[in-house]
Amino acid sequence: GFRKERAALEHLRGHRNIVTLYGVFTNHYSANGPSRCLLLELLDISVSELLLHSSNQGCSMWMIQHCARDVLEALAFLHHKGYVHADLKPRNILWSAEEECFKLIDFGLSFKEGNQDVKYIQTDGYRAPEAELQNCLAQAGLPSETECTSAVDLWSLGIVLLEMFSGMKLKHTVQSQEWKTNSSAIIDRIFASEGVVNSAIPAYHLRDLIKSMLHCDQGKRASAEKALCSPFFSIPFAPHIEDLVMLPTPVLRLLNVLSDASLQCEEEYEDILEDIREECQKYGPVVSLLIPKENPGKGQVFVEYANAGDSKAAQKMLTGKIFDGKFVVATFYPLSAYKRGYLYQNLL
Repeated sequence: GFRKERAALEHLRGHRNIVTLYGVFTNHYSANGPSRCLLLELLDISVSELLLHSSNQGCSMWMIQHCARDVLEALAFLHHKGYVHADLKPRNILWSAEEECFKLIDFGLSFKEGNQDVKYIQTDGYRAPEAELQNCLAQAGLPSETECTSAVDLWSLGIVLLEMFSGMKLKHTVQSQEWKTNSSAIIDRIFASEGVVNSAIPAYHLRDLIKSMLHCDQGKRASAEKALCSPFFSIPFAPHIEDLVMLPTPVLRLLNVLSDASLQCEEEYEDILEDIREECQKYGPVVSLLIPKENPGKGQVFVEYANAGDSKAAQKMLTGKIFDGKFVVATFYPLSAYKRGYLYQNLL
């Protein structure tokens, strides 16, 4: 798998939604003698961990849209290059704090379309029907008529998005007889369930997008490029406060620090600004500091660090600190929005 993964990552280098390979080294101290290792960029939280945190609630529409778009961009690129990832699952989608996007990792099972060298691809629960069939035949020692294509990746992503939306693991659902008979009805039921609190129209667009990826017939499944044209991607969503706590970025946002009175008194405002800058510089160089005096964002403190490592250290240390008699709440904030001067209104 090492040689294959290295080759794939070298071919796919340069796309922002695919993990970057920095180099290769030999580990002489592993138990089984020297082993070759890949040196990859350091990424943050995985979708698998995000699902644990959102258990039974489901992820926000902002997060689902962000993840869907990023992974589809990666798939469109990799399929265009003739590759199939063949092991897409929540654990293989990671957040990059520095680039503020989700990235695809683990190309150990990937193959060039038409040159499938392993018969056992994908992970239980995220395996496309044609890969499932191929698996069964291989286990029985029978040859398989069909080659798996890039369509297997879209099936896996469809399941991941359905799990993000429902907040449930769907392994047993997709292996049930009912799913095989009428998966569309099950998807409708998930979207109509009481526990799901989402406005109707965006949810319907997401439902249709997911259905387009989960056709049993691989020929009818949407391609990554076609899926990116879904109306779901034209809806502007705002992140929830949980999203901004979970997904690190180089910008920190401090809440519950300033009162209206201190915003009005220029002298007090300048003093507080200095105090905050001094406190925040303990964790790394501060690139910029913003405290809006008007809405949106009135009285919130935005601190931009040079890198996400510093902002993560600061977030850990500042959360729950008492400043001016008040408990500080520290979340991250999208750097792209901050740089545009865009402050989300409805965050809570």
